[in-house]
Amino acid sequence: MTKLRLACVGAGPDKHSRSRSYLAVVKALHDLYDLCAVVDPNESNAREAASEYGIPGVYTDTEKAIRETGPDVVLRLAPTDSAMAICVTAAQMGCNVISEIPIDITLPRADATIKACRDNNVKIEIAENVWLWPEEQLKQEIVRRGIIGKPVHARLKYPCGSYHGFNGVRMILAEDAVRVLGFGGTVEVMPLPAYAGGMMTQVQWDGSSVEFSSGLKLLFEMPPKKPVWERNWDIIGTHGYLTGDSLVLYREGHHHGSGEEERLPIESVYREIQGQRVLQAVRVNTDPVVEWVNPYIRYGISGTDDIAKAAILESMYRAVVDGQPLRYGAENARRDQELVIATKESAWRGSEWVSLPLSEITRVEQRIHEVFREMYGCDPLGDVGTQLRARYSRLSAQWTVAGWL
Repeated sequence: MTKLRLACVGAGPDKHSRSRSYLAVVKALHDLYDLCAVVDPNESNAREAASEYGIPGVYTDTEKAIRETGPDVVLRLAPTDSAMAICVTAAQMGCNVISEIPIDITLPRADATIKACRDNNVKIEIAENVWLWPEEQLKQEIVRRGIIGKPVHARLKYPCGSYHGFNGVRMILAEDAVRVLGFGGTVEVMPLPAYAGGMMTQVQWDGSSVEFSSGLKLLFEMPPKKPVWERNWDIIGTHGYLTGDSLVLYREGHHHGSGEEERLPIESVYREIQGQRVLQAVRVNTDPVVEWVNPYIRYGISGTDDIAKAAILESMYRAVVDGQPLRYGAENARRDQELVIATKESAWRGSEWVSLPLSEITRVEQRIHEVFREMYGCDPLGDVGTQLRARYSRLSAQWTVAGWL
């Protein structure tokens, strides 16, 4: 079986970081990938990750790592603002790219990356995980089978990184948005830990009404942050609805407020493999049963997000080795990021409808570009070599402007 060589850019600060959890999944997919290099400006972090996962190449320079180890795939797990610099550099050096979410902080930067990959005949997959969680894949199948009837309404509450929530809803509905009406503001809060350290006493909130191509409306809210953040999306159909971890079906003679509903929980089924409890399937006991079966059980991959990581890595593998289409791809990632940008842009325009796809750079993106220049001293759309030499902060320009991860 052909194995691909993978270089990881971004080692993470410790063994509990998202980068290390990704490396663990890559290592588990032993017949698909060989880890050939890890890159991090902090050499100590790179050496620690290399030691933990048996990676032979340790580097602090991305170009040198690619040139000397010749990876088939570059996995970008470095801070958000580094996306364009690393992805375009890898593409220009002939490497396929898996890039952590979001696709980029603005659509012009995303488009520059997409073009670079197309021009250099390489593939790019974006590591959007939410729609690949087992429960979400089951929900997609429930809607595809028509079990809740025709979807007619949706609600989304997501406290941050709202493209995740838009992604979850959009993939269940399997359709695209056509316009957005946004609103939002800033509120004072008691001092709370900020994403990249320090404390914050003000937070932004967003909301929108999103209209999809079928006419369905989604009501979205990114509420002010709390110590415990809630996230949920509901899909309401003519014959029932999906909410949280349950499928609810209307019974014969159902009417609003009657309580004549049947609630079916999404259940997890486990089995023991070599002394470990591993997720075998998730299911809902309709007649017939709807079930999603874990395709990574033979690797011992069981956690919800680890399964999503494995699916992303396999997506790239199948695209490169077997010529299959990417499961998600840059175009889908662009649409999800476009929804959060359009929500904020509409609010900044005094809550007027914004049509999709966006036809020109928004004021929100222009402001993010300005903050990027202030933070790193270089043009966000300029020479990637200059961008690659910047020291990127975990506190991204889009977080500073818009309050999104």
